[in-house]
Amino acid sequence: MSDMSDELLQEEDRLLIVDDDEAILRLLRDFLSEIGLPCSLARDGLQAIVSMERVPAAVIVTDLLMPNMNGLELTSKVKARWPDTDIIVMTGFTKDFRYTDVIKAGASDFIQKPFSLDEFEAKLLRLMKERALRHKLEQLSLRDTLTDLYNRRFFDQRLEEEAERAARQGYGLYLAIVDIDNFKELNDQKGHEFGDKVLISLGEVLKSSIRNSVDTPCRIGGDEFAVILPQVGAKEAEMIAERIRRNYLNYKDRGETTLSVGVAGFKKTSQRLRDDVTSLIHEADEAMYVAKKTGGDKVVAKDVTGGSNSKRSKAETVAIASKISSPPPISYDIGVAVAILSFIYSSSIFL
Repeated sequence: MSDMSDELLQEEDRLLIVDDDEAILRLLRDFLSEIGLPCSLARDGLQAIVSMERVPAAVIVTDLLMPNMNGLELTSKVKARWPDTDIIVMTGFTKDFRYTDVIKAGASDFIQKPFSLDEFEAKLLRLMKERALRHKLEQLSLRDTLTDLYNRRFFDQRLEEEAERAARQGYGLYLAIVDIDNFKELNDQKGHEFGDKVLISLGEVLKSSIRNSVDTPCRIGGDEFAVILPQVGAKEAEMIAERIRRNYLNYKDRGETTLSVGVAGFKKTSQRLRDDVTSLIHEADEAMYVAKKTGGDKVVAKDVTGGSNSKRSKAETVAIASKISSPPPISYDIGVAVAILSFIYSSSIFL
């Protein structure tokens, strides 16, 4: 049981025991403490809901017959608001509820009172194993198998979450779209196995170039990657993108490939958040194509926020640091800027 309890603790999950019988509460609390599982206690369904609102539990073990809110009602409410929480219902003989009622309400299992602690432990162990398996499968469904970065499904979900948070809290949110220059030619010349190594290398570059536990790197296409950059301003976002571009050049086994990076800032302009997120992706993608069409190996940043976190008062496109050997932290190429200025109309270039 210790292995499974360690896994729960690593996930920062907890157990919630709900019963109006103080003896049952003390018995299960002491038993769970002995096997290394933290738990909270509630004496009826209403207290359990309050506890869940404060800190959601991974597993609830609840009695069926309680005052204020019974276990069946509690199960229905919890599954509606916290669908990932698993519930074991404890029940004595009663003509008011059937086993099928409990399962239909959303419970994962039930245990008949009176029960032995061995039986309780066995049911809890099975449920924890199922949770661990679900968690692993979910993680696999959100990861790119080649690079171990998050995939497009996770990218779409996380970007919308970050946009909603940025709009609510008023901080800057930027998106960098990263594309590998000359990748098709590399695959044609050296084969797909070598190309896969390049993709893996870029994944490592992204992880090492961004802020740990803040920015989110994703692989969203064949040779196209994205980095979600929350709580930054335009300059910081450009600097992170430029660091990615420079660090990639340090990889020797990349053939003739370089990176084109487009950066754009989120702006809340419509009532539909999804529309604003789509615009953000479009702007970053457009900036990346500008970088690629003007020679590649550069960062092009299109600032569309115009908000308090932006030092610029209108939409503009900025090209920074291109095609340099042993680059300093930030470098500027006048020739590249002139080329981009001629390509993008109605944009201001700041060097």
